Parts: sequence; structure tokens; C-alpha cells
Amino acid sequence: MTGAAPVTFDATKPWRLSEQVSLRDESFGALAYHHGTRRLVFLKSPELVELVRRLPEFDSALAAIVALAPGVERDRYVKALASLATSELICGR
Repeated sequence: MTGAAPVTFDATKPWRLSEQVSLRDESFGALAYHHGTRRLVFLKSPELVELVRRLPEFDSALAAIVALAPGVERDRYVKALASLATSELICGR
């Protein structure tokens, strides 16, 4: 860890993929590698990968989830993005 304060995910704020993260598409979704922390994370669905890639198009993470995720799955995507924020794979803009 970088020693910085823990990230608090707020879905009403704008988010983006960290500049230090590379995504590599895979059949199950993608591998996300953080070059700073050297953490490797599996994004386990193509839909989550699309959501992460398209976050900058929306005014908030919640707006992206509403536009891109099925209604019954929205809570799952909020939790996934919160986890990605904690892992420093996504960051606020």
C-alpha cells in the first residue's frame, strides 16, 4: 500500500480507471494490473469490464451503473466498484 488514507467509494461521484492500471481482455472479463502496487485483480465479467472502461463517460458511477447494468444486478456492481476503489484500480476524477 501507498500509506495514503483508505479510499471511500461514493457512487454519486465521478470515477475513472487509474492511470497506473492496465486491463487485458480475457474470455471471462479482464485482468487488471496496478503498476504501482503490483496488484493483479480479476474482473470476472465482460459487463464489469465495459462499466469500468466507460466510467469517464458519466457524471457519476451510479449514472454509469444505471445506464449499463441490469436493474437486478445494480447492487452487485456498486459493491464491485467499491472493491476496485479500495484496491486503487479506479479513482475519483
